[in-house]
Amino acid sequence: MDEQVERIREALAKQGATLQDVKPLHGGACQENFRVELVVNGAPLRLALRSDAPTSLPGSIKRKAEFAVIEAAVNAGVKTPPVRWLQHDLLRKGSDAYFLEWAQGEAIGRRVVRNPELESARAKLPLELADTLAKLHTVTPKTALPFTAPEQGPARSALDDLRKMLDGLPGVYPATEFAINWLAARLPSNEETVLVHGDFRTGNFLVTPDGLSALLDWEFSHFGSPYEDLSWVSVRDWRFNRLDKPIGGFAARAPFYAAYERASGRQVDLEQVLWWEICGNLRWAVGSVFQGERYLSGEQRDLELIAIARRNVEMEFEALRLIRRGRL
Repeated sequence: MDEQVERIREALAKQGATLQDVKPLHGGACQENFRVELVVNGAPLRLALRSDAPTSLPGSIKRKAEFAVIEAAVNAGVKTPPVRWLQHDLLRKGSDAYFLEWAQGEAIGRRVVRNPELESARAKLPLELADTLAKLHTVTPKTALPFTAPEQGPARSALDDLRKMLDGLPGVYPATEFAINWLAARLPSNEETVLVHGDFRTGNFLVTPDGLSALLDWEFSHFGSPYEDLSWVSVRDWRFNRLDKPIGGFAARAPFYAAYERASGRQVDLEQVLWWEICGNLRWAVGSVFQGERYLSGEQRDLELIAIARRNVEMEFEALRLIRRGRL
């Protein structure tokens, strides 16, 4: 860490800033995040530093690409901290990192859905999050970003990525295989392609007593279906044991979908929401096992990854439950 601190100090000096302190931020299961205290023009300033990790989940973009995505989101009016000072080889050779403005708020999911001081904020979140997604989804493949829209369409691309992840894991997962086949036989048609956050859920946005503070963690951004974001927030694990509140553990579906329809001008198709929500639960079922494999391989030593891996069966159960029910 001492060597990394010196690299950060040198990088900031080139920007006319003096480093005061660096502390790792815990809670992120993929990339490396730090709180950085510095002085610029004699005034104290706090920034976040976000860097590529040695390994990551499939589908995760690099920090250089994430930097461009956030700039596009900010330009679209999305409430997310602006970025600055993209750096190459900052924390390790071949990796990218950038600094971004510090935002206040609570991100830990179980606190967001339960803390009494956030009760009034939870009432506002459906409207605020719907408005955030509507703004984000105005960014189309016409915008120059370091990735392209899937030629075969968002749904087929999502299933292909899911299959590739599953084939890369040891063992067999018959429940996931069954659900993938179910989805493949019911691919949505007439799909729209927009910029999606890719991990739009409780835990990836900051909440204060006044409401939504900022949307964070853009590493899974890509061009895809708006229904990916609309459904991912309802994946079982992101409700933090508040299964009675399908939108992120804090709201019912109808107010959120209605707010998105007003803000975006799109009509929400519940059949597509169902398809993508089943796909999302499968994506996290496979992703959670992959997190455990990152630990078992020795590439990562964070014990949280082992705990995440145990969620696989819960996500498989939810996918099968939704298939059997046939509706949300």
